Amino acid sequence: QVQLVESGGGLVQVGGSLTLSCAASESISSFNIMGWYRQAPGKQRELVARHFFRLRLSNYADSVKGRFTISTDIAKNAVYLQMNSLKPEDTAVYYCNAQKKGGDYWGQGTQVTVSS
Repeated sequence: QVQLVESGGGLVQVGGSLTLSCAASESISSFNIMGWYRQAPGKQRELVARHFFRLRLSNYADSVKGRFTISTDIAKNAVYLQMNSLKPEDTAVYYCNAQKKGGDYWGQGTQVTVSS
């Protein structure tokens, strides 16, 4: 069973930065896609950023373009989300996701709170 463990969340002021990490229990090169989603209170879970390994490209939600960057480290079996210029509306639980044929996996989430 694939396990994904997020870390790096916390409380940050408006305009600040955080880097989230997601450690996978197996080689991330086995996945087709890895990404980050978030869910704010009372809202649906939404895509933040994702990376397509075979295509070697990433895409982002419009709301985070230019501020967030997704990256991968195959040697460490990890995916990261660098978040800059954080806004109060970025406050949410952030989830790591990994997809491959026959499997769609989620981490337990990490809370990010942006205070004004």
